[in-house]
Amino acid sequence: MSDFTRAEVCAVAVAEAFRGDGERLASSFGTVPAVGARLAKSTFEPDLLMTDGIASAITNVRPVSGGGGEPDVVEAWLPFRTIFDLLWNGRRHVMMVASQIDRYGNQNFACIGPHEKPKAQLLGMRGAPGNTISHRTSYWVPNHGPRVFVEKVDVVSGVGYDRARELGEASSRHHCIHRVVSNLGVFDFDTPDKTMRLASVHPGVSVDEVVEATGFELVVPAEVPESRAPSAEELRLIREVLDPEGLADKEVG
Repeated sequence: MSDFTRAEVCAVAVAEAFRGDGERLASSFGTVPAVGARLAKSTFEPDLLMTDGIASAITNVRPVSGGGGEPDVVEAWLPFRTIFDLLWNGRRHVMMVASQIDRYGNQNFACIGPHEKPKAQLLGMRGAPGNTISHRTSYWVPNHGPRVFVEKVDVVSGVGYDRARELGEASSRHHCIHRVVSNLGVFDFDTPDKTMRLASVHPGVSVDEVVEATGFELVVPAEVPESRAPSAEELRLIREVLDPEGLADKEVG
């Protein structure tokens, strides 16, 4: 098996973010998150629920391109109204993108600049506020830099740990910012004050490189491990089943 790419390392890191979820609905936004979630279901998390994007839960995984592969194998009826039942009860894990994210995991993909007169209009709030206070949430950043990892986000779309504390337990009982995966490393919030911690650096990336590309002070352990490399079987699945067109490589900065 040939050497792995940075995108393939990121896909494995995303898959690892879903480890232990069991029978939970996995929702992913972005090509690398889609590959990673499918990789987790294809290997160590077979009970993950995945949808066909319409109204069914499916047991098999198909290429992220949507073409080729086997037809969907439907295991359950999953209409839109049922998604909210899962969401509000914490039975979902979503991996969203972040145009900005801060040390507490507050996320912005609404606009850049003052909300009253932004420099750039982005997606809007979308489902981020409800997602972050209702169930496990992770983030994917394909191009790690100080304009994304910022001291303070311009607008809060997804709720971070500091704001969740202000909401109180009743409003944030399922709140969990689980992982942030970027093209440079993996981050969590396993610190006393729930600020972002560098959990691992991807192969070929130094801790100094990550720190320099981050616009706030990261918690950096004395020893930072290297992100897990793909196994031979994982590379086969990514290259032959999940992403034979190599779309994930085009997404990673």
